[in-house]
Amino acid sequence: MIGLTDTPTATAATTHIMDGTEASFMQDVIETSKTIPVIVDFWAQWCGPCKTLGPSIEAAVAKADGRVKLVKIDVDANPAIAAQLQVQSLPMVYAFFNGQPVDGFQGAIPPSEVNAFVDKIVAMGPEPDNGLDDAVEAAEGMMSDGDYGDAAETFAAILSEDGMHAVAYGGLVRAHIALGELDQAEAVLNGAPAEISNDAAIDAAHAQLTLARKAADAGPVDDLRAAVDADPDNHKARIELANALMANDDATAAVDELLESFRRDRTWNDGAARAELFTIFDALAPTDPVVLNGRRKLSSMIFA
Repeated sequence: MIGLTDTPTATAATTHIMDGTEASFMQDVIETSKTIPVIVDFWAQWCGPCKTLGPSIEAAVAKADGRVKLVKIDVDANPAIAAQLQVQSLPMVYAFFNGQPVDGFQGAIPPSEVNAFVDKIVAMGPEPDNGLDDAVEAAEGMMSDGDYGDAAETFAAILSEDGMHAVAYGGLVRAHIALGELDQAEAVLNGAPAEISNDAAIDAAHAQLTLARKAADAGPVDDLRAAVDADPDNHKARIELANALMANDDATAAVDELLESFRRDRTWNDGAARAELFTIFDALAPTDPVVLNGRRKLSSMIFA
């Protein structure tokens, strides 16, 4: 058994890929492998093949979505670990499960073989737990029922278990928006990890927050409707009307107003109507009929 001090990891690249040290090896590899498999990649700055193999392993582990972890060990900085595991040439890869080495290989291998190796190691571990998926479904049910406070607590609990859960981040933002806590919603968005910042759920939450802030500044629907009726080419009033309609959960009417503004003058204010349309499309589900119909009508106008 490798007798090393149990201390926290030095630098984490992501939740599932991290840099290991001699001090953290027991926790990062031995103890963690009692729950899920852990792959250890021994490398060095001067090792050319390591620079080819490393990205392939990282990509395969990232694709496994939490069912295996990768610990990268720089042998120059951690010679004791390399000596105890008899690492004599690089790159060298070991896989651990239940606290013991279970497989490995030496040298750079093609990405297809790396993928096969990672898949084999993943299969040794437990089946994925759908507990968080069930929790997300429950939180979405709370949102549908108007229990926004309970939904926010549930989404926050999910994030305490998995800080990279983009859907839970988006859900927490939406819950705060529904509660009228726009600053808190923005704080949640700003706190999302960079690795998931481009996820569709994060993009949708950002679009919904943008719409919510504009809706908060919009005037009464009846007043804006009267302004548009009095001057159909009042694009500022028409776009504000669309924002007010979105605030009243009437996305269909909001999209119709923006399409009419685009039809009348697509270049007004640097294409503001089109930009607003895309914000609404991003905020809604891609399969939402409002999105599908709106995109179709917009395309017809663009290419007419």
